[in-house]
Amino acid sequence: MASLYYYYSSMNAGKSSHLLQANHNYRERGMNTMLFNAEINDRDGVNKVSSRIGISAPATTFKAKTDMYKVVSEAHQRYQINCVLIDEAQFLTEQQVNALGAIVDELNIPVLAYGLRTDYLGQLFEGSKSLLAIADHLEEIKGVCYCGRKATMVARIDECGSAVTSGSQIVIGGNDLYVSLCRKHHSMALRGEINLR
Repeated sequence: MASLYYYYSSMNAGKSSHLLQANHNYRERGMNTMLFNAEINDRDGVNKVSSRIGISAPATTFKAKTDMYKVVSEAHQRYQINCVLIDEAQFLTEQQVNALGAIVDELNIPVLAYGLRTDYLGQLFEGSKSLLAIADHLEEIKGVCYCGRKATMVARIDECGSAVTSGSQIVIGGNDLYVSLCRKHHSMALRGEINLR
């Protein structure tokens, strides 16, 4: 039986490289995969999943209006899809996450979704919240805070290294804009007690 998996973590924990390794494992065994990445995630270009360690693979982009079930179902009618892999799953809508459940339940295709759990203020993204609610399997990919503890949070920082405490939930960026932290240091950063540069 196929299952819906949600692999979540803070930034820089290796979500994309984990996805690409899973993709390689399926492909190496002669199986077909379908990769998705959020259109909004254009940091490393579009139509691909890229890891900070320098590996990538072609992907279909999704936006808020993409009918995930329809796209996968139509592709599955043309050739057998053995696994669907989704990067930046926090950007999915609740409806899209429910469609992933239908892909698993009705098409019997496993879905592996990778994403952040929370935003820079510690609030759940819509996609993360929905995946945490309905995924069959939840797995945390461990990241590390600068203090050596497990990083579970992400802080957005300004050019001076101070934590940003207001603004849009989504701003695409890398190590120049975000720092992965443990809960203690995330709270301290939001209170302005530490600098992150």
